[in-house]
Amino acid sequence: MANDSIVQAGSGDDEVVLVLSNAPDMQLAKRIAHMLVEEYLAACVNLGAPCLSMYMWQGTLEGTEEIPLLMKTTRGRLPALTKRFRQLHPYEVPELLVLPVTGGLHSYIQWVRDQTRQQQ
Repeated sequence: MANDSIVQAGSGDDEVVLVLSNAPDMQLAKRIAHMLVEEYLAACVNLGAPCLSMYMWQGTLEGTEEIPLLMKTTRGRLPALTKRFRQLHPYEVPELLVLPVTGGLHSYIQWVRDQTRQQQ
């Protein structure tokens, strides 16, 4: 079946990408995920188990519990996703890393593209 084959994740605006981030608590993580999916900026947002993030901030070692976020979207939706994410996230410098997807199940790649198309 063609939809069960592994395909490249595309190129240009329809290229599927993963966006990594964290939220300071589960309530905000759920709100961010809800808004990004409802606004068709992400096809899916996975919320991970709370984890401890260790980092230097303004010369001080910080240890903060955060909720990992894994967002699936397309390169074409990144500008709008980034803008909305910045509106929703309280950190001065939130983590936002974009990772390329080199391939995936054809039906899933297509689903991500379909879910992130701007709705009329």
